[in-house]
Amino acid sequence: MIFAAMLAGGIGTRMGLNKPKQFEIVGDKPILIHSTETFLKVNEIDRIIVSSPEKFIDRTKELINDYFPDDEKIAVIAGGETRNDTILNSIKYIKENYSDEDHILITHDAARIFVSESLVKKSIDSVINHDAASPVMPAVDVIFETKEEGKLTDIPLRRNLVHAQTPQSFKINRFMEIYSNLNQEEIDTLDEAMMLFFLRDGDVKLFKGESGNFKITRNIDLKIAEAYLNEIK
Repeated sequence: MIFAAMLAGGIGTRMGLNKPKQFEIVGDKPILIHSTETFLKVNEIDRIIVSSPEKFIDRTKELINDYFPDDEKIAVIAGGETRNDTILNSIKYIKENYSDEDHILITHDAARIFVSESLVKKSIDSVINHDAASPVMPAVDVIFETKEEGKLTDIPLRRNLVHAQTPQSFKINRFMEIYSNLNQEEIDTLDEAMMLFFLRDGDVKLFKGESGNFKITRNIDLKIAEAYLNEIK
């Protein structure tokens, strides 16, 4: 089966909000609904798992039910303290409710509301013959590395650098096989699924992302998203 994990476990800290940013309205709908709608249109996906901060889980369920009443394809679960914890919670849900076959999990930042159906399908197609897959975009800026505050320690060649996007896909059993062999120090470095595969030389397929598939992270991004939405209507 193919599962999608809609990562919406954040609480809006970086945006100074008093609620998770996935509840913020862009256009006429909450951020979470924009992303979920797109994934619902992808017939290859069997189930969509929406994560939520635990204290907002009832509100998230109400929101999902308001827009997608009685849609059995969607489940709402509690997210974790970190992105990796939220992914593990999604895998736990799958393991507890479905067979133990080597299913595919697509993880997506709910705050990337302009993801296209074609990019989701490309993520599915790309992981079939690999351990994992991720969309990427070429870096447009020179990137400075600083391992010591205020000091330039390296300047990687821009032509070798890409920006990671979601939806990222991976085979669940391979993910858990690698995870079970990581030490605590390695686990603490995990801030996204592809890092796990990288730590054990996993076969990660990179494919071209989309320029419009940006993540709403700052307050200015809300204004950019509103403008972009009006532009593409």
